[in-house]
Amino acid sequence: MNADSGRLAGRVAIVTGASRGIGLAIAQRLVAEGARVGLTARRPEALAEAVAALGGPACAVAVPGRADDAEHRAAAVREVTAAFGPVDLLVNNTGINPVHGPLVGLDLAAARKILDVNLVAAGGWVQEVCVAGMTDRGGCVVNVSSIAALGPSPGIAFYGVSKAALNHLTASLAAELGPTVRVNAVAPGVVKTRFAAALYEGREDEVAARYPLGRLGLPQDVAGAVAFLASADAAWITGQTIVCDGGVTLTGRAG
Repeated sequence: MNADSGRLAGRVAIVTGASRGIGLAIAQRLVAEGARVGLTARRPEALAEAVAALGGPACAVAVPGRADDAEHRAAAVREVTAAFGPVDLLVNNTGINPVHGPLVGLDLAAARKILDVNLVAAGGWVQEVCVAGMTDRGGCVVNVSSIAALGPSPGIAFYGVSKAALNHLTASLAAELGPTVRVNAVAPGVVKTRFAAALYEGREDEVAARYPLGRLGLPQDVAGAVAFLASADAAWITGQTIVCDGGVTLTGRAG
């Protein structure tokens, strides 16, 4: 696709957690559709490789840092704006899940960290782009949630709690920021990434058999949904969480 004629031509985006996996696939799709993208993640070397894969500094810039660091968020918005112009698309993709097991044994310090990264930081990114003018100019926010938010998810329950809260934040922001800013979310099932490997490694065929579409997700599947929500094709959609799960929530648990 010619970037100059893509449906996101002229758009400036920030994608968090974009050095690999779903975040990198989202950045690749946005660039392919004409956007220029600022990438954030913790590791500078991985971000540099991602920028090169996206076509270099004409297409992408990297701002290393932690999503839950307010100074990093402010610096990222400044640097992306200086490179490409005002940000009008934010994709909150960063997410962590450092614990596995029942809620009654949950390390509460880990629970606070999950909320800080998966929920509070997402709200902080929205605050930054709005302070930088998105509310006045118009724009779009897409949050990356999870089907773990839609019901009990044994073993990763608090991760699901954080994503359920993110869905509610999505709807609340949409109500507050309209009509100039649209806010939506995508909720993937199990996607073949390093982050989700524990949910399918060694038993991929067994897990995939639970999906009506017969396979696990790929990062590109989520990227396509995000690009749609970011585009004018979704101009009358806001406050929604779009389930992107190969149909598994129709039949039961994904894991």
